[in-house]
Amino acid sequence: MERLADPALDWLATHGLRIAIVLTLAVVITRVAALGVLRFERHIRHDRGPEVEERTRRAQTLVRIAQKTFSGVIVLIAGLMILREMGIDITPVLTGAGVVGLVVGLGAQTLVKDLIAGFFLILEDQVRIGDVAVVNGQGGTVEAINLRTIVLRDMEGTVHVFPNGSVLTLANRTKDFAFYVLDVGARLDQPPDRIAALLREAAGELAADPAWREAILEPLEVLGVDAFVPGGFTMRARLKVMPPRQWEVGRELRRRVALRLVEAGVVPAPTMVEARMEGLDAVVKSASARPPDGA
Repeated sequence: MERLADPALDWLATHGLRIAIVLTLAVVITRVAALGVLRFERHIRHDRGPEVEERTRRAQTLVRIAQKTFSGVIVLIAGLMILREMGIDITPVLTGAGVVGLVVGLGAQTLVKDLIAGFFLILEDQVRIGDVAVVNGQGGTVEAINLRTIVLRDMEGTVHVFPNGSVLTLANRTKDFAFYVLDVGARLDQPPDRIAALLREAAGELAADPAWREAILEPLEVLGVDAFVPGGFTMRARLKVMPPRQWEVGRELRRRVALRLVEAGVVPAPTMVEARMEGLDAVVKSASARPPDGA
């Protein structure tokens, strides 16, 4: 190519054009990767089956992390190529970055610990974006999983950020399946088998409803009398459902069970205060019926 008279135009025609090409390629590659990610997510969401939601959350978690990492690598490579086209020797930059990285690595053991813990957290599929989890005793919905941190949002909307290296306990409440546990109290004069039959009827009616059918995985399991309370007992049952719908399914199940119990005339177990008052009344009646001394 014939060199132009103006040095500025000459630079623009050579290095400037290469820089523009590098920037264009970086933007195009990033956009293509983002479109591929969106297409992959849509493909998963269009699938049918009980494991679609699990695969979707898993894919979203991995895709977001991969997208951030890929974008960072593209920006780094494009930046180094642009520096070289601008006449800056990138060898000292790379050498200095290696030295600085070594120094930072020696002084940032906590950061390295967080990164390693985050890597295994993602690799082992312990929790995904959209899961309901309890981290170090704090519950909430997982909003983001990064290599360094995990982010939860609780019921009040408060955001909690935990470094991955500081996660001591993690309980995932929406992994694969969930049980909604139901406790129903009744007085001692109510037959337990009758209470169990009413629970099964309410759960069967719920499972037959098209609005709830897909969320219920198995029929209601009545575990039996779980505990005795003053003046009554507690019947325990559990329903296997698709996460994270166990809470909404449980509320609807409670509503239907309450209607069944009211229709059947089942009297709930007395509260602690009621039991104490009944005991006091019994003592008073016993004392009043007893003949006075010397009679």
